[in-house]
Amino acid sequence: MRVWFDFFLKTYIHVRVRIVFSLKNKGAFVPFHHQFLLAQTVKGMVVAGKDPKFQQFTHFNFSGLKGQTKISRKGLHFYSSRVTLVFSTADKEFLDYFLKVLFDHKEIMIGMLQLAPELVEHEEPIAVSDSVKFLCISPIVLLPAAFNDESGKRFITPESDEFSDLLYEATMAQMQSSGKFTAAQLADSYKFQLVADKDYLNRIQSTHKKFARIYPLYDSDIKYEVRGYTFPFTLFAPPTVQQFVYEHGLGHFSHKGFGMLDMAHNDSIRKHSEMEVVYA
Repeated sequence: MRVWFDFFLKTYIHVRVRIVFSLKNKGAFVPFHHQFLLAQTVKGMVVAGKDPKFQQFTHFNFSGLKGQTKISRKGLHFYSSRVTLVFSTADKEFLDYFLKVLFDHKEIMIGMLQLAPELVEHEEPIAVSDSVKFLCISPIVLLPAAFNDESGKRFITPESDEFSDLLYEATMAQMQSSGKFTAAQLADSYKFQLVADKDYLNRIQSTHKKFARIYPLYDSDIKYEVRGYTFPFTLFAPPTVQQFVYEHGLGHFSHKGFGMLDMAHNDSIRKHSEMEVVYA
């Protein structure tokens, strides 16, 4: 008999949660770039629920898997007893639906990881202003992908106006498609400037590390490759836009796990908000 978390679903009012899994096989691994595996799993859960209004739903975002890891040629090996995933959506009904379907599964496989859904932690609301410093907890995709087209992998320096302009266009398109904003509200959101952390970029480049990499993703079983960027930055934009990108992600393919952000120095997880799901 399963003990459900109905109280959690009835009282939950925030848009971001941290899903905690217990890891059954410590030392198992996923590819270093594993967003496509997570996207396949999330899509599978959405389809499995068989609710017609959510089968094509894309207004959600999620991070990569987090835990104690070591890198090998095979990928990321996880050695912690628990692995976490941040999941975000502005649609509470969809979140309830997704979590119910997820916790119907006693175990799921992501790569070689055997994961059991264990509990959900609330992330508390954030306070935004016209200027917010963000960290990337999954890569930002600047350009869309197309079949047999390499343009999605083009490198654009984060310090250029083109970089900021492309993200502005993608954000406005997503805000419009969400149906939550009027034409007047979108017109008032013209202020948008991303300023990369120059010290971070210089430090990364001086150590010959990368802040921009090529990532695989799949759409209708077709493999694409895109360039993703991971670096801290300050975004200058109206609070409504700041809140939107925090909830929905920044850039393209947020529903495939790209573009998830967190605020710098944000300690939003509160242990008292945990609601454990128990199997018996």
